[in-house]
Amino acid sequence: MIQTPSLNSLFVYGSLRSGFRSDAYTYISNFFDLIGIGKVRGRLYDMGKYPAAKPGIDEHYITGELYHIRNASDFSWAIGQLDVYEGVCVEEDEMQLYYRDITEVQIGIGKVPAWIYWFNGSVENRKLIESGDLMEYYKPS
Repeated sequence: MIQTPSLNSLFVYGSLRSGFRSDAYTYISNFFDLIGIGKVRGRLYDMGKYPAAKPGIDEHYITGELYHIRNASDFSWAIGQLDVYEGVCVEEDEMQLYYRDITEVQIGIGKVPAWIYWFNGSVENRKLIESGDLMEYYKPS
């Protein structure tokens, strides 16, 4: 299990975003409060059934939502459940789909550290989501 410092914020860019209204979003809304829309340095790819975020240092950004845990004492348990959902915790014979790391979220005029799930596999030959915003990408044209 990943060691968790006293950081209780989470940045999400896929099915955990409020606009998707997935079961996973319903779960996090029980434990986390939405702070607002933010962005992180990186690139977002279309993997078919899910998005893949890769960290970056250039001027490409991923748009998502910043959340903060409602009760700090619930964080370890709640993030542990999300680790299972995101494929961080896997069996010996399974590939770890994502890994959780700390990133810097730009929100409003400030920057906030938060946990993010980065894709752990290859994005070779996958479509880059140019806007970096999955909600915008899925809007009908």
